[in-house]
Amino acid sequence: MNETHENSFVLHGSVIYSKNAKELCAFEDAYAVCINGISAGVFEKLPEAYRPLPVVETKGKLIMPGLVDLHIHAPQYSFRGTGMDMELLPWLNTYVFPEEAKYSDLSYAEKAYRLFTDDLRQGATARACIFATSHKEATLRLMEMLEESGLETFAGKVNMDRNVPDDYVEDTGESLKQTKEWLDAVNQAAFRRTRPILTPRFTPSCTRALMTGLAELAKEYGVPVQSHLSENPSEIEWVKKLEPDISCYADSYKQSGLMEKDIPCIMAHCVWSDDTETAMLKENNVLIAHSPESNINLCSGAAPMTKYLELGLKAGLASDVAGGSTSSMFSAIRAAIHASKLRFRLYEETVRPLTFAGAFYLATKGGGAFWGRAGSLEEGYLFDALIIDDMAIPTAREDLTVSERAERMVYLGDERQIKGKYVSGRRLF
Repeated sequence: MNETHENSFVLHGSVIYSKNAKELCAFEDAYAVCINGISAGVFEKLPEAYRPLPVVETKGKLIMPGLVDLHIHAPQYSFRGTGMDMELLPWLNTYVFPEEAKYSDLSYAEKAYRLFTDDLRQGATARACIFATSHKEATLRLMEMLEESGLETFAGKVNMDRNVPDDYVEDTGESLKQTKEWLDAVNQAAFRRTRPILTPRFTPSCTRALMTGLAELAKEYGVPVQSHLSENPSEIEWVKKLEPDISCYADSYKQSGLMEKDIPCIMAHCVWSDDTETAMLKENNVLIAHSPESNINLCSGAAPMTKYLELGLKAGLASDVAGGSTSSMFSAIRAAIHASKLRFRLYEETVRPLTFAGAFYLATKGGGAFWGRAGSLEEGYLFDALIIDDMAIPTAREDLTVSERAERMVYLGDERQIKGKYVSGRRLF
């Protein structure tokens, strides 16, 4: 143990983290130990070996893992909270494509991405998987800002070669060429915290030739993939017409080589995945990015998350700005619970609603799995932590349990209650 390492310390306070999707581990008075950016565990009595370490006293405050946003669109941050009366496809044409086309102007991209990055840094998010635009230079600039922020992120240049406005659509060959150049530039930059992820927007905007080429790049460069899947009924019907030879929407990615066991893959939404698609997702170790507020806002529906978890699928939580109106992952946890309860009562009572423990797991350990061991304060996990002054939210009660305090924080609090934030043991503020 290197006791003088800047990333070795102890947080003392009330600690909570997920054991699994059904259980929370909560401690009224405990010590969360960080050694060189890795959690050594949580202890009710500080072991002798760790007593020389500096102790950050947070008694009376909550300590929880930093939250993980598995799916967010950086260029859409500027118009969040607008266009919420539309469904997915009209919303893309009216708001998303015109806005994202502006990022060919690097000065505009600089301004917009600075607002996005500053907001993400000050919030509860410690790790995020991010869509940029099709513009190589703007995407590189976003990644530079993310690297400076101290957050741990994946970010991707978006690819699209069909069914996109003329001022934004790419030529297939040029899209692959620009993507390869972007990957080379990222490798040359040697970022420590910001990594590339291949980002075909979704099957309606990507030909089979483009997706096959991206699969080859994924294998050549050893990078993961992110995209959208089975979000909205009208989108799914469109995919059936565009790709008549597939067994399900996911099969368009499978046949292109983008959905393979050896390629880490995130698919956002999966609201309407049938049994065939669900089996394909599980077989290929796909991580589902559940985006509940976006699915509500764009009239897409509510994914059966407890069913997916019980079937053994991997899943995390997402804000999906700007389908989701805010980057707050506290808001995403609330939306996940609300959406699952409505789905249970109005549509499918065999799929139980998410509990607070289940939604908290998705926002931490579930999504953190994309980084390996992240999203928990258990021994051996990357040390991401939030210090939260939840008692700043007025109450006359003095008998709240730690679990009740965490739930109350999610329902009643916001980012103003965050008083400290650590990512891989580095203190951001």
